[in-house]
Amino acid sequence: MHQHDPKSPIVFGVAGGTASGKTTVARAILDAVGASQIAYMPHDAYYRDQPDLTPEERRQLNYDHPNSLETKLMVKHIKQLLNGKAIPLPVYDFTTDRRTDETVLVEPAPIILVDGILIFTKRRLRELMDIKVYVDTDADVRFIRRLQRDIGERGRSLQSVVTQYLETVRPMHIKFVEPSKRFADVIIPNGGLNKVAMEMVVSQLRALLPAP
Repeated sequence: MHQHDPKSPIVFGVAGGTASGKTTVARAILDAVGASQIAYMPHDAYYRDQPDLTPEERRQLNYDHPNSLETKLMVKHIKQLLNGKAIPLPVYDFTTDRRTDETVLVEPAPIILVDGILIFTKRRLRELMDIKVYVDTDADVRFIRRLQRDIGERGRSLQSVVTQYLETVRPMHIKFVEPSKRFADVIIPNGGLNKVAMEMVVSQLRALLPAP
């Protein structure tokens, strides 16, 4: 954790493997601290658009490699929020694997909440963070959750989820996500279901917030 300027927003990073419970942790923080206090920045919104590829080619891409995300743009956006400027958050459509023409205006807030599987793998992004939390959940639980999510919400077939998991998700987790855990300030086993850890993280955040 670097020295935090009390007048500056807190940049809070939540990383962890696919379906580890990052979003549950992010939601718990939103609920506890209040959404009005938070500028939410999911790394998923920054997937690169590949308009020149066919849908089938896009499906074959490795979305679990750090290069699949436009992290430079995210770094630029976080710096803008830190300087009190609103940013246009990209909107990515997982059913078509394309970035849409829409953006969501994210206003500056006392807490900038960044989440994603690969947010600790890039030094320039890491260095902007005041608190780095890694959500650590067993691989079998994560796979079951991902399977349910991708079939239920993203229109994937069982076989496509299994193939993607074995070909890219698992190897990239071992190569990039798991090693990035060493950069975390706090490791939370069982994610948002870990009430004790969540209370500690929330109280730390509240302590860093400027007094009203």
